[in-house]
Amino acid sequence: MADRMVLTGARVVLPTGIVESGRVIVEGARITGAAGADAPALDLTGHWVVPGFVDIHNHGGGGASFTSGSAEDVLRGVRTHREHGTTTLVASTVTGEMDFLAHRAGFLSELVEQGDLAGIHFEGPFISPCRKGAHSEELLRDPDPTEVRKLIDAARGTAKMVTLATELPGGIDSVRLLAEHGVIAAIGHTDATYEQTVEAIDAGATVATHLYNAMPGLGHRAPGPIAALLEDERITVELINDGTHLHPAALELAFHRAGAARVAFITDAMDAAGFGDGRYQLGPLEVEVREGVARLVEGGSIAGSTLTLDTAFRRAVTIDRLPVEDVVQAISANPAKLLGVYDRVGSLEPGKDADLVVLDAEFTLKGVMRKGEWVIEPHVG
Repeated sequence: MADRMVLTGARVVLPTGIVESGRVIVEGARITGAAGADAPALDLTGHWVVPGFVDIHNHGGGGASFTSGSAEDVLRGVRTHREHGTTTLVASTVTGEMDFLAHRAGFLSELVEQGDLAGIHFEGPFISPCRKGAHSEELLRDPDPTEVRKLIDAARGTAKMVTLATELPGGIDSVRLLAEHGVIAAIGHTDATYEQTVEAIDAGATVATHLYNAMPGLGHRAPGPIAALLEDERITVELINDGTHLHPAALELAFHRAGAARVAFITDAMDAAGFGDGRYQLGPLEVEVREGVARLVEGGSIAGSTLTLDTAFRRAVTIDRLPVEDVVQAISANPAKLLGVYDRVGSLEPGKDADLVVLDAEFTLKGVMRKGEWVIEPHVG
């Protein structure tokens, strides 16, 4: 790593728009506003430079699980996603026994404190058996605020989000508890009505866990949670843009109704992301991955994804035809703001961490920098 470096010639995506033949100046681990004449330059003409990606919902990768793996396993998963452009990552758990989840929270919190993870997301066990997806039904439970508090306490200040079926007994009180403790209450794996969803939003819920998936469909007489989540300006909607979880028309509807400022692209990745087909464990359940699609061996439900955010980015621009600036907002800025770390990451601005991704003209990843160090050094020219 050079103490100073100037990236030149690329199309740079800033909060204010796209700068042609822009410059990004890196000094140490930070982006700065000026560089000395002796700073080496890297010519990235014909490329894009965008902020590092921020994933708020991710269960693993590289053959490793954040739910059950060792520290070495977790770091391997983190490294895998970094190599695909995700420079800030929240580790998501899946439904398990409460004591196990509390112990796991303490374990993962150490990796947050070391700076390897950006926080912990508890997906389950406080979800609906009607919409359980790839969660073990026998381990599900109602969102008792006392038990929700047990998990966030076990995370020692590193809990960032809890997914809840807020229509269950204790759901609304748990939303209020989370809001009081600065933890995101996310509505997901839910069988709620439109009216019940509105009540949860009014109580403090601010995120829709993988919108459309694991919730009732949009109906013309019973609009359900989707309509309530899309229409409310207080909600950010997660979207899994892998071509399996969502039809392109559903993604377009979400962007059209919510707007780019209220969308967060996520992976919902499991162990197979960046690794390959085969048999895997997701919590206590067995998953088979075929041709990149993860499904439970028993029942066939979709079991997370094998998505990486560079693929989501490329698909959003080349297939969904979304403006690059909107995709950057959804994949970097918005999730960083949700996590409360936008002062450090999520955009290319002086004073922020030098977290960035280099893409070629076809939006294929060519380089990744995190805190001023190349994870993948671009070879151009």
